Amino acid sequence: MSEHQTMSAEEFQNQYFNGQESQDFEHDLQDDLERNETEQFANLHGELEEAREQLFSIRDFIRFAVTQLRNYDVVVAQGTTDEFAEASAIVLHSLSLDWAANEQILDCRLTSLEKQVVLSLLEERIAERKPLSYLINLAYFCDLPFYVDERVLIPRSPVAELIRQQFHPYFDVNELAKPLGATVNEQPAAFYDHGLDMKQLSQPERILDLCTGSGCIAIAMATRFVDALVDAVDIDKGALEVAMVNVDHHDLGHQVNVIESDLFAKIPAENQYELIVTNPPYVDAAIMADLPPEFLYEPEHALAAGQDGLDLVHRILFEAPDYLSPEGLLVCEVGDSEWALSQAYPDIQFDWLKFALGGHGVFAITFDELMEHRELFAHYVQLLDNSQ
Repeated sequence: MSEHQTMSAEEFQNQYFNGQESQDFEHDLQDDLERNETEQFANLHGELEEAREQLFSIRDFIRFAVTQLRNYDVVVAQGTTDEFAEASAIVLHSLSLDWAANEQILDCRLTSLEKQVVLSLLEERIAERKPLSYLINLAYFCDLPFYVDERVLIPRSPVAELIRQQFHPYFDVNELAKPLGATVNEQPAAFYDHGLDMKQLSQPERILDLCTGSGCIAIAMATRFVDALVDAVDIDKGALEVAMVNVDHHDLGHQVNVIESDLFAKIPAENQYELIVTNPPYVDAAIMADLPPEFLYEPEHALAAGQDGLDLVHRILFEAPDYLSPEGLLVCEVGDSEWALSQAYPDIQFDWLKFALGGHGVFAITFDELMEHRELFAHYVQLLDNSQ
């Protein structure tokens, strides 16, 4: 073979390995992988058994769970990014205790059966890499509990902060708004400045949650805007089944209307909303190809949105003015696709919002701004249509 020729993988294997050697190599590799996994989890079993014998209090088991989550490189990023919060949830949920347990109970001792329940859940979380919310079918969003399973994403949007403050100062607020600013010298907490324009409009009467998933955003908004009608829209029937479970659980069937629709397709244009909130799929192809195991449990179609993560966002920006009132506000989350959106529309100054508790990639845009740039949005929608 000359220096200008290349060798295929099959030719390499045939030249340097005979068939039996190749099979032996593959078997040895598989054996090594299985041996490493067996040794790793043998260590885990041993550590759990030692904990069962030597640990006693709730505090002990929370500390131990934090250590194990870190030692086994468990990805904590769905619902919380804090190993301590995740470990606390594992322990306290196993004991049927509130996740924000009083400090005074942390030194209470566990029975043998309670230890077993805690350690079994911890082992499952580590060994399967399955998100905790799916293991226990429970997630919290905006201080509210929600049923979740693998038909929906686990709630984790920073939009919760905006909901708590009733989107202050764009809308007027009432006693249900929860200021997020820090207290100073025992003064009442102030509203956090997320970066919304100060309009102080009357509270919205009609609200749309587009791509609702579990229904968490729609339900949270209904609890803060108790006089508003909220439409919760999703294309996925399985997700809407979960949303209905949560609507029923929170007894909000009179206020939250669940609709099956591909974005705005089945929503009458005369339904004018003062507020549209959307957390659509926005993960780009590069990130989708490199997701940690925990994220592979989530429905792919609820994450992936084309090469740059903006396939749905372009359509939402173009179509939203037909459903938004002239004084209305669209709030859209695009996460890590924030840069791609700015590159797609360099002439538009999107209002990227700030968050007290962390989070990024959420912008707000008014009806007038959507109309001003509608030709640009139409251009991208046309490109998407031509590529399909």
